[in-house]
Amino acid sequence: MTIRNLGSVFAPKSVAVVGATPRDGAIGNIVLRNLRAAGFAGEIRPVNPKHAEIAGLKCFPDAAALPETADLAIIATPPRTVPDIVAEFGQRGTRAAVVISAGFGQGPDSLRQQLLDAARPNTLRILGPNCLGLLVPGIGLDASFSHDAPHAGDLAFLSQSGAVLTTVIDWANARNIGFSAMASLGDMADVDFGDLLDWFAADIHTRAILLYVEAITHPKKFMSAARAAARAKPVIVVKAGRHAEAAKAAASHTGALAGVDEVYDAAFRRAGILRVFDLDELFDAVETLSRIKPFRGDRLAVLTNGGGVGVLAVDRLVDFGGRLAELSPQTVDALDRVLPATWSKANPVDIIGDAGPERYCQALERIMDDPAADAVLVMNCPTALSSGVEAAEAVSRTVGEAHRKHFPRKPVFACWLGGPSFQDARQVFDPAGVPTFSTPTEAVRGFTHLVRYSAGLDALMRTPPSLPEAFAPDIDVARALVRTALAEGREWLTAPEIGHLFDAYRIPIAAARAAATPADARDVAERILAEHPAAVVKIMSPDILHKTDVGGVRLELTSPAEVEAAARSVMEAAVRMRPDARIEGVTVEPMIERKGARELILGVTDDALFGPVILFGQGGTAVEVIRDKAVALPPLDMALAHDLIERTRVVGLLRAYRAEPAADIDAVALTLVKLSQLVADIPEIRELDMNPMLADADGVIAVDARVRVAPEGRRDRHGLNPRFAIRPYPAEWERELTLADGTTAIARPVKPEDEALYEAFFEKVAPEDMRLRFFTPKPDLSHRFLARLTQIDYGRAMAFVALDPDSGALLGVVRLHSDPDGERAEYAILVRSDLKGKGLGWTLMELMIAYARAVGLSEIHGEVLSENTTMLEMCRDLGFAEARDSEDRGVVQVTLQLI
Repeated sequence: MTIRNLGSVFAPKSVAVVGATPRDGAIGNIVLRNLRAAGFAGEIRPVNPKHAEIAGLKCFPDAAALPETADLAIIATPPRTVPDIVAEFGQRGTRAAVVISAGFGQGPDSLRQQLLDAARPNTLRILGPNCLGLLVPGIGLDASFSHDAPHAGDLAFLSQSGAVLTTVIDWANARNIGFSAMASLGDMADVDFGDLLDWFAADIHTRAILLYVEAITHPKKFMSAARAAARAKPVIVVKAGRHAEAAKAAASHTGALAGVDEVYDAAFRRAGILRVFDLDELFDAVETLSRIKPFRGDRLAVLTNGGGVGVLAVDRLVDFGGRLAELSPQTVDALDRVLPATWSKANPVDIIGDAGPERYCQALERIMDDPAADAVLVMNCPTALSSGVEAAEAVSRTVGEAHRKHFPRKPVFACWLGGPSFQDARQVFDPAGVPTFSTPTEAVRGFTHLVRYSAGLDALMRTPPSLPEAFAPDIDVARALVRTALAEGREWLTAPEIGHLFDAYRIPIAAARAAATPADARDVAERILAEHPAAVVKIMSPDILHKTDVGGVRLELTSPAEVEAAARSVMEAAVRMRPDARIEGVTVEPMIERKGARELILGVTDDALFGPVILFGQGGTAVEVIRDKAVALPPLDMALAHDLIERTRVVGLLRAYRAEPAADIDAVALTLVKLSQLVADIPEIRELDMNPMLADADGVIAVDARVRVAPEGRRDRHGLNPRFAIRPYPAEWERELTLADGTTAIARPVKPEDEALYEAFFEKVAPEDMRLRFFTPKPDLSHRFLARLTQIDYGRAMAFVALDPDSGALLGVVRLHSDPDGERAEYAILVRSDLKGKGLGWTLMELMIAYARAVGLSEIHGEVLSENTTMLEMCRDLGFAEARDSEDRGVVQVTLQLI
């Protein structure tokens, strides 16, 4: 379930308080008192069989006795009573409950499971248990035992911790910051972060969503909802438990390096969520988001009456990844004309300690006119020479006048240092919508929050470049290798198997050949040394993963005799150091010597929550000591792969330096994309690392690798392994279509890089056909719009493109977007105008319906203009029912029931 019946949670007309009591200090008493004090306009019904009346309100013994069905039940009774209470309210017609009670336990026989079983038959949604409650200030709903109520506003705050929620209420009320809703999720037996992200993404009363997260319970649902929400509005998260140890020990370098918090961070980054690290930083983000809308750009101008604090602000700006704006010569000249001769002549603009209100106004006006500055930070240090409050009033007036004259508005941040000065300035700036901070760090961090959010949004909408080479892996070969290993009961692939696996995915690797005895190693070496100047011998054992730990590697062997001796030596050493290990012989491979090559590690590990994770970093034997690495969730494209590389220090070595030419970074990125595809195609791969992989100007080659496999789990409704947090490209839906005239087209799911095909496609669509599809003859064809068409979440949407098999031109597209519940989906279709009558539209519709059935949708619906007779006739022939739109008689609602 997702948003079903959440309207009963956040917009109830009547509320029942189960466990209401006249006893002071009891939770049931506090909840009832808060509900009445907040001014809830609907019916409030106390429910408690021990009382006939509480606080002047008639009290009812149970759900059946209520005069009307309660939309929402607030339950604060002993945990053993709650499942029966939920069942009673569900039978009565109530569709949501907030369970404040704690102590439900876990497991199949727990009270928690009994609670869910009681709610399920009537689709009654549960918020909690073990939660503080729910607050919706706009409708006067305070269904909580909070000590205070928040102000109404447009921020949603969702917290697993009740204590954090009440702390935020105190902080926000002191600053007149309001909320559209505050929800304490507690143990998240039913309603979780994914559900609420979907709800508030569509809520017109919410401008930004704030999360306090201790754990994610349904990663696929969370990632899908978070990616959708972040495209619509800012989402900010505080994740607690950053330094908790991983619950499992990892065998490979990749598993040891990819910590739990790093994976959470990768998930938030991929979803476009802005992560902050403590409540102070969250408060800074709230201060900013409650007053300024996100903007483009990262160049900050600083205006100050104190040079020292201006320098501190610049230091923090650089620390946080922002840029200091370089003022134009025109702006510097304009400032010269109004400022004392001793001003700083550059950014930060130091207007000297005696600056009064007029000097602030004149400087700020000129800085705001400079297009080289994306935002302005105005700072004030208290002095006896001028009034900080008067300066704040002048800045506030200047900002207001500038915002009335110019659009888009240039954001202005204020930092008034000194306790009393800060409090006095806040009283001035709050009504003007200027975020105000008391230290340079807080102010600059508030600015960079919006910069990071905008950058994340751009990344979500970015069109990735095409792959630098054609990439068609031999999936059948790879699957056969893995099946053989599993059939033999093996967990780790042998070196020769890894070589064949990598060959199937066009990943360069030093070819390893197995030798059971030293004499066999000599025979293998004769063939290798005929083509290469030197060879390498490595111990071969399923029980020894890190070969150098047992002296199991010998390098630079130049003759068959040296190889034979080395093989004997490493086998004897392995037996001596690991008598428990199974020694299967050695592998012999060419010695790869590439002067100036950088050693890298690329790998895959299996996170217990988010599934496969891709890792990149600096490789070599000291990889776990250096710990220069970054992780990302697959699937990856070239843009995401480059982002992953850029988040490491070793990227500096990959670029040219001194006499060393740059390594082929595109080749490194492509290898990451291939790894991503490999783990999507072969979900039995649980761990993989290439360490080292050598990279230089000529490309990349893996020198050593290990791969662990395990049987895959039950596949999900899309036919994929459920471990993936983000559904990869569904290649299984690629088809060749045969049209009515005998011609063919290639149909496949849309890809982000297909954006490049749309300009030529739309040139072949007549304005009238555009109007029938988009309800306007000139739809928005900007990158932002096209990105929404091509960069889809395959978990909740699908678009099939039809392509010319020869030219690759886009011929038509049909799309399907399901509701968050995954039951109903809306369709749309558009075919090139010059291809009408060939049956392409019909064939695409059939493909779309087949897909909808395969993934378990119950209904497809769409809106068709009444004059679009061709579309309506096709819908009738396909079995759609028709109904006139009640609000627009020119629109026909078409519906196809699939179940």
